[in-house]
Amino acid sequence: MTHPLFALLVRWSVLALGVTLATRVIPGIHYDSVGTLVAVVALLSLFNAILKPLLLLFSLPFIVLSLGLGVLFINALLFMLVGELVKGFSVDTFWHAMGGALIVSLTNMFVSLLIGKPRSGGGVPRPPARPKTKPTDVIDI
Repeated sequence: MTHPLFALLVRWSVLALGVTLATRVIPGIHYDSVGTLVAVVALLSLFNAILKPLLLLFSLPFIVLSLGLGVLFINALLFMLVGELVKGFSVDTFWHAMGGALIVSLTNMFVSLLIGKPRSGGGVPRPPARPKTKPTDVIDI
């Protein structure tokens, strides 16, 4: 069982890796320093926790009609918003943000496949195992 703080640090590290890869691959995304990267990761995490669920809820018909590509569109909008708010982090155009969002999503998916998702405590609990008993010759009807 992993500690929630450790799980949060892993998620932030994966997000930081994704943003760093996006800045290396996409020519229109830049950051100045490691401190700027930390601010970008913190703000993206906050937006993903608060704004993204609301945006997903309100744009659900569009997401269904676009077969899920609407989620990438929302991620790109959040990426651009962070580029506007954080000094030292720039996203030149919407298409650069779309590429950055795609790289961050793929990085998150790839790392999640490598390390596996932590099991949550939710879901339907299993019934306790029945103790093994000796078979008897009596048939209950």
